[in-house]
Amino acid sequence: MSLISKRGVSYVFAMFLLGGSVAWGADPAVLKPRVPPDRIEEARTWQNPFLETPERLERGKAIFHGKGFCVTCHGRDGKGLGNIPGLRGKLPRDFTDKAWQAARTDGELFWILKNGSPGTDMASFIPLVLTEEEAWDVLLYVRAFGGT
Repeated sequence: MSLISKRGVSYVFAMFLLGGSVAWGADPAVLKPRVPPDRIEEARTWQNPFLETPERLERGKAIFHGKGFCVTCHGRDGKGLGNIPGLRGKLPRDFTDKAWQAARTDGELFWILKNGSPGTDMASFIPLVLTEEEAWDVLLYVRAFGGT
């Protein structure tokens, strides 16, 4: 295969992935709340008690890539295409999806870290893996993927 052909194939594959990412982001199921209806109003009132600072973002990043092992499913770039052996369901959330970022409150995301995400492979992380403070730091980092 010539160099041009290899580049063409790489380009087509990259466009497929990008196009797929856009399609996944447009999927109405992505914007469907994961907090049960009887808990969502309460969860939406919860706010991150910590301000975004370089130190908090760095801690959130370290937890995302380390102790929290979020990177395993959500990927280094937060696009939800991590190394997922035996994935049973849908792809993990794409944290760069601005529509998803705008649709979810910090409280909803915290609830998911605490309780898991029904209908997905996302498990509960608080308090088994993360403290509440660590979870809030991770959420600051997750918000940074969306530029919010």
